[in-house]
Amino acid sequence: MSFQSTAIRALRFPVLIADIGGTNARFALVSDAHAATQVFGRTDTGAFPGFTEAASRMALDKTSLLPRTAVLAVAGPVTGDRIPLTNADWVIEPNRLLDELGLETVIVLNDFEAQALALPGLEGDDLQAIGGGTALDYGAKVVVGPGTGLGAAAMVHAQDTWIPIPGEGGHVELGPVSDDDARIWPFIERQEGRIGAERIICGAGLLRLARAVAKADGAERDFASPAEVTKAADGGDDVARHTMDVFARALGRVSGDFALTFLARGGVFLAGGIPPKIGRYLTSGPFREAFEAKAPHSALMKTIPTYLVRHENPALEGLASFARTPSLFAVELSGRKWERPVQGRATG
Repeated sequence: MSFQSTAIRALRFPVLIADIGGTNARFALVSDAHAATQVFGRTDTGAFPGFTEAASRMALDKTSLLPRTAVLAVAGPVTGDRIPLTNADWVIEPNRLLDELGLETVIVLNDFEAQALALPGLEGDDLQAIGGGTALDYGAKVVVGPGTGLGAAAMVHAQDTWIPIPGEGGHVELGPVSDDDARIWPFIERQEGRIGAERIICGAGLLRLARAVAKADGAERDFASPAEVTKAADGGDDVARHTMDVFARALGRVSGDFALTFLARGGVFLAGGIPPKIGRYLTSGPFREAFEAKAPHSALMKTIPTYLVRHENPALEGLASFARTPSLFAVELSGRKWERPVQGRATG
């Protein structure tokens, strides 16, 4: 195995790409640098024991092309030769994939790093604007994505190159601000004494928040899933609607914090599994108001646009863009690129 820490000029095609989240895994293939992305579909991670079985059934059995490279985005930190997913049972072992799938190269990125790679290419119907502001072409961009967990990443531009910046921003501290928050926060279940953003802003967080809102409102509710909360809100349930308002407000606050951190004049993009399903609560609710409420920089925040990502597979498209033209992106590959040893050549 060898590692590479500098940007690469080209990948060996065909390239198998996969977006592996805590709930779903999506697969596609890029046959060459000029070919359209061939999307195969998605599957529950729980339906297969591991990546090899899922990739074989969902992708490789549907094409005669044998990939030479795999570029994977995984929902978890890439810290070594064994990469466990944060919210699923799979463990990605790139060295095994080289043998099991007959690959020459495996590259593993963070899932929201892949979301960030897609941002420069999103346009038109891929995006729905929320509020005002105008994006600067080469301004820093931020993607925030509540789904099984809460992911976040940034994209900055320097020396004609887009640089993705992954992180674990979904676990930043989230405390009460308004009087309404102050009533609800004591009822939110803590993790080791703290309330991180992901405790509220994700699928399980929405359900956790609904329980806290019900207690604060002196009501009794027994929502069994996040979908039940949104369905009840659509039907006019007071507790569920209150929950959706608090959820949108919290997402706006966190998104605004990231916008300030990176001075994201290129925009803030809402991705992940939840935002497209609750768009009505983001476009007409308190999301944008909370996003802009960043004194002493409220005037600056009004100039930063926010978007709901409507592209069906933004992470796959981000990986595909990287596969076609990796030289356009300064992706750090040290410790994240595995290669089949070439006979007669020492590899480190």
